[in-house]
Amino acid sequence: MSYAIITVGGKQYRVREGERLLVDRLAEGEGKTFSPRVLLVGGDGETDLAPTTTVTARVVGHVLGEKIRIGKVKKRTGYRRHNGYRSRLTQIEIEAIGAGGRKAAAKKEAPVAPKAEPAPKADAAPKAEPARHAHPPKGYEDMTVAQIAEAAPGWRRPNLEAALEYERAHASRKGAIAALESALAAKGEEH
Repeated sequence: MSYAIITVGGKQYRVREGERLLVDRLAEGEGKTFSPRVLLVGGDGETDLAPTTTVTARVVGHVLGEKIRIGKVKKRTGYRRHNGYRSRLTQIEIEAIGAGGRKAAAKKEAPVAPKAEPAPKADAAPKAEPARHAHPPKGYEDMTVAQIAEAAPGWRRPNLEAALEYERAHASRKGAIAALESALAAKGEEH
């Protein structure tokens, strides 16, 4: 596929292999790789709305954004206030979209002799499907601690575990962690 739409820090980005982009500051260190959540994969006239494809991104560095100047003035009173800030950003590079990315494409170009597959055995057990990776509920990154505490008892156990993992890795909000742990404990008592 030629592009993917990923979510990083609650924002969505359309990315291609080899592309560099600035995102809000991430907890990963420079040179580390990570796999952001993939929302859509498309290209070649096809779109996959439920992708199983993974995107691999590498943290290039942490930088400061462009300086933003803010000024307040009230006329005829002499009131003037100036303020400003520089956003803390992380520059990432998309290394691969899919299993192997560039390396897999290079291997596909080399001709490979087809191998004869052995006949399947009649008593062989069917192959198990790959395990699905649970994600926090939709819109979780934008939820407040109060909203999380209210909604957590209604979530399924894998979603609770994924949300708790997200909190510990990214936000570390004590109230949210406590609400998720109590909801998980309640789910454990039900079974």
